[in-house]
Amino acid sequence: MDVTLACDIMMDFDSSIRPAMYLAEELVRRGYTVSMMSPVMSVDVEQRLLARGIKPVNLRVKLFTKSLGLSLSWFEAWAWEASIRLNSHLAGNGSSASINFSQMISVPSRVWYLQGPPSVALRDMEKELPMGFSVAYKVLKPIIEYFDEKLISNMRDISALVIANSKFCASMYSTFGIKINEVIYPPLDCLTFCPSTSNPSSNYVLTYLGKETKPSVVKRVADAGVKIKAFGSKAPFIRKDLVEHPNIEFLGRVTTSKLLEVYSNALFMLFTFTHEPFGYVPLESMACGTPVLTYNSQGPSEYLTDAVTGWLVQTDDELIHKAKELWDEGYPTQMRGNCIEAASKFDVSLYLEKWWNILSTRL
Repeated sequence: MDVTLACDIMMDFDSSIRPAMYLAEELVRRGYTVSMMSPVMSVDVEQRLLARGIKPVNLRVKLFTKSLGLSLSWFEAWAWEASIRLNSHLAGNGSSASINFSQMISVPSRVWYLQGPPSVALRDMEKELPMGFSVAYKVLKPIIEYFDEKLISNMRDISALVIANSKFCASMYSTFGIKINEVIYPPLDCLTFCPSTSNPSSNYVLTYLGKETKPSVVKRVADAGVKIKAFGSKAPFIRKDLVEHPNIEFLGRVTTSKLLEVYSNALFMLFTFTHEPFGYVPLESMACGTPVLTYNSQGPSEYLTDAVTGWLVQTDDELIHKAKELWDEGYPTQMRGNCIEAASKFDVSLYLEKWWNILSTRL
């Protein structure tokens, strides 16, 4: 039997692509003929799909922002579909997806997996956007919200079943009048994400810098004397005052092996998000035995337990104060074991079991 999974742009297999990839590989193992459709795929992704027995369907959308980073390319690919349905037009009349993991290919599907509406993400991120992007967003905001609502409504109408990647994600779509049939959290490969050492150095705090984080808060924590290592490569540029800060070591994009090392050896993970439907970074940190300091809201609050696997605060000021307190005083060592146990509940094997329970009656 043929199965097609539609995805957002695929320049690598990170973040939002992971849920689709794990499921595609499982379907291949079960004997299905699997295709993955995307507005844009890198050559490396196409080759890696073929090596896994998956047929790549690259719509080859021309993106003017391709050289400006993944975030802007993602937004442009979404904008083409939201405004003139370019991506679904290139897919061809009669095209469909057995499972649609995308927010930018509006073709009929048996299941649509929601990972967050871009208009809500931008609204949450607005205060932390660089000046030029902030001005552009203020001008385009009504247009973006109009087209996003229109696209979401259309995709719901042509999808038989709707699954969200978190309760918070489901709540966002409910404001658009979308009824969510199920919640399936994204998967984590706990064989890969696990402690790299039994004796962590704990001499720095790890943080992630990207388009959906708060660099201003990270700087205030560093100003308080906390030594920070930061990774990430999604943002078009990283603020100069962060890169040159004496208490911040910016690592940029890191390999998986390096990521496991810095997760495992950190005292704790500082996660200063503005918008996060689920949040891979905190969960990966927990799987490596490192607790997380973040906000008591959105996706991370659904799997983090205060004072057990991390610390949940309400405001930026509380977060900065708690970061300094933890840096100076530490925390009970058993929290590392708590983190590993909690993260194991999101292992890819459990994720695939939940999917198969649904798909066994729909494929």
